[in-house]
Amino acid sequence: MKLKQISTKTCYTVFGLMALCTMGQSKKAVDYVNPLIGTPEAGFKDGLDGGGTMPCVGTPFAMTNFVVQTSENKISRMPYVYEDTSVLGFMATHQPTVWMGDYGNVSVMPQIGELRLLPKERALPYSHKNEISKPHYYSVTMDAGKKKIKGEIAAASRCGLFRFTYPEAEQAHLIIQGINITENKKPFQGYLQIDPEKGEITGYNPQRMSSHLGPELPNFKGYFIIQIDREIEDFGTWNSFRNEPQINVSETEQKGARMGAYISFKTQEKEVVKVKVASSFISIEQARENLANEIPHWDFDQVVRTTRDVWQDNLGRIHIKGATEDQKSIFYTALFHTMLFPREFSEYGRYYSPFDDKIHEGVSYNDYSLWDTFRALHPLLHFTHPERVSPMVQSLLQMYQEGGWLPKWPNPTYSNIMIGTHADAIISDAYIKGFRDYDIDLAYEAVRKNAMHPPYRDTQRHWGDRDEGTLYEARGGLTYYHSLGYVPSDKTRESVTRTIEFGIDDFAIAQMAKDLGKTEDYQRLMHWSKNYKNLFNKEIGFMNARLFNGDWAKNTQEGFTEGGRWTYLFGAMHDIQGTIDLFGGKENFSEKLDENFEGNHYRHDNEPGHHYAYLFDYSGQAWKTQELIRKHTSEENYRNHPLGINGNDDCGQMSAWYVFGVMGFYPVTPGTEVFAIGAPQFPELTLRLRKNEKTKDFKITAKNLSQKNMYIQSVSLDGKRIEEPFITYSQIMNGNELLFEMGKSPNYKAFKTIKK
Repeated sequence: MKLKQISTKTCYTVFGLMALCTMGQSKKAVDYVNPLIGTPEAGFKDGLDGGGTMPCVGTPFAMTNFVVQTSENKISRMPYVYEDTSVLGFMATHQPTVWMGDYGNVSVMPQIGELRLLPKERALPYSHKNEISKPHYYSVTMDAGKKKIKGEIAAASRCGLFRFTYPEAEQAHLIIQGINITENKKPFQGYLQIDPEKGEITGYNPQRMSSHLGPELPNFKGYFIIQIDREIEDFGTWNSFRNEPQINVSETEQKGARMGAYISFKTQEKEVVKVKVASSFISIEQARENLANEIPHWDFDQVVRTTRDVWQDNLGRIHIKGATEDQKSIFYTALFHTMLFPREFSEYGRYYSPFDDKIHEGVSYNDYSLWDTFRALHPLLHFTHPERVSPMVQSLLQMYQEGGWLPKWPNPTYSNIMIGTHADAIISDAYIKGFRDYDIDLAYEAVRKNAMHPPYRDTQRHWGDRDEGTLYEARGGLTYYHSLGYVPSDKTRESVTRTIEFGIDDFAIAQMAKDLGKTEDYQRLMHWSKNYKNLFNKEIGFMNARLFNGDWAKNTQEGFTEGGRWTYLFGAMHDIQGTIDLFGGKENFSEKLDENFEGNHYRHDNEPGHHYAYLFDYSGQAWKTQELIRKHTSEENYRNHPLGINGNDDCGQMSAWYVFGVMGFYPVTPGTEVFAIGAPQFPELTLRLRKNEKTKDFKITAKNLSQKNMYIQSVSLDGKRIEEPFITYSQIMNGNELLFEMGKSPNYKAFKTIKK
């Protein structure tokens, strides 16, 4: 399917609130965001995944995403898919990405004519020509026979406001879907109640699509309040599971696994009906409090304005100059995608914990895509949202206290998804960079448990990604990792990747241990972090799975996660010098890196190799890093187009890689302050940094940058030359201007040769 480009020069006017003129310098950062980027199911090439994003409306890190629903979403399919051609509803969803499940969702759909209740029956066709998508506003005009219905979305963090404009109709409706289970792995039963006098519908949806992967949560419910700005006179409920819906006229209560309600009325031409949707994981009363805090009125345009201002404040923390209009749209959309997850999970001082199934006081975040986002997203938040870093760490520690282990991929509880325990890297990295507004002793206890204690029945299970059951995997295979010095492939699945990634986390924890004076732990962790070397097969020049008896596995592609032997050859991001030594020195290492990139083994559409382009910095060939950053920040991977992200964005990781790429440096090794220098892609970029409640600008200037002038000639920080292709977090936070002199040819002496 060929997708039409969405122009960034179109001038939208939304009831006089969002006049976006075509003069680029008059537009603000928020006006460049194109939330349709990354929404197709198709990938850049046949067989590749799309971006897994959706054009959601709400504030940064919103608890609930409000989005038009084009698909009956499930694990492997988002609520909105660009290739779809019809609308099923306007939805409050908590599905973070395509390979994760939704939970506690609810939807509302406008309709005229005969009552049609099930998603496919009530679907109305639409065209992308009649669609506007912004972080603070969405609208679409749908075909309802020969007439049109317009739907609009405005939202805050936990509450949304829909505005529906109807044609003249004797029969007009609002269809509410309170729960939509078509494959009933668990016997979830939703509930709703209609209160005609209050003009509202209340209820809850206990469904968790990933529930089969984690523990039972008897108290989990996604509570909702739906309020309508008109009297409810003609109404009813409906219930269906794999059959025609049973309509219960004038009924006020309904339970079921696939059920909802409807409101019917007569409309005049262009009559507007507004619908508020409040969400909560605590109670109906809390949902009502959320609504009072966020949308206490019916002024749709005010909600749009307020949320737009919030986005502008957040996106304005990075300012770029000298970029093209398309580059601005790509950049600010990427930045937008880095401000969606982890999502807020607390509700004005309280939160429901899906780890002990209880209500607690405090702040909480959830939906951490840890295997992906420890690489670039969380390090980026250190610059863009420092005020959220310690609360995000504290949230992970609360999960540890309430469930017994740090999570790997909470959705919203333990899910046994992916491998490694990269909360360790996130916590340790934040600690090393000075974020310490949480219980440090508890933090170290939590990460140490991951490193030191194997999960229950570790040697009796083969541990697989998404194994069903309530046993939490933690570091499956850790017993062997400690005793043999590697995870054996005949005992534990994905053994090579586990060995490498356990080492990454051990290294990061070791840096925290060292700073805390825990010398014995530091030495043990650093020793274990080298275990990846035990899987390097010198005869073939690759990491190779090994059996319990020490023999090499004959299948050289065995033991890897989402990739093969090239994907993880340079995966030990915590010990690059050690990897160089395995290859016999920098020259051999560089030659293997060349073979990796020239042979098209590098896969930018997935995360394990995201640091590979920066490895030439460590081998004395930094100009090759500069070439690769230009190549991979280009349209080869990022476009101002719905089909605009090469691979699943994975809750902001792909986008965070891009933001670092164009800034000119990248966090290769978690648990350190060091960033590898790449190459800036814009003439000027300013980071508005916040430290100790003070704000200052850090300016990145690329002098003489052009399409041809991609190579660094020299780098200086506040007038002092940087002699090696690295810069530290402290240097950035304490500095004022990073100046790059660019040229058309590599300067082989731009940096000193890196000594062993």
